Amino acid sequence: MCSTYILKSLKDHKFYIGCTNDLERRLKEHFDGRVKSTKYRRPLKLIYTESFNTNQSARKRELEIKRMKGGIQFKAIIAGIAQG
Repeated sequence: MCSTYILKSLKDHKFYIGCTNDLERRLKEHFDGRVKSTKYRRPLKLIYTESFNTNQSARKRELEIKRMKGGIQFKAIIAGIAQG
């Protein structure tokens, strides 16, 4: 199972969007400061996940969310309004 996820920095209130085939491992890497792009933005909070059967589908959704970042659809996702 692959996942697309959104993290929110509690330090600077910015978002990180990613995908992985092992969500638990990847979140531990983020939370432990082993991911360069989020290392100095900790603490982080997981605010959204979606599950997919293939890594290709998860990656496609990651890119879709990144393209909408800052827009109405993105705001709906992070507010919990949109359905995954």
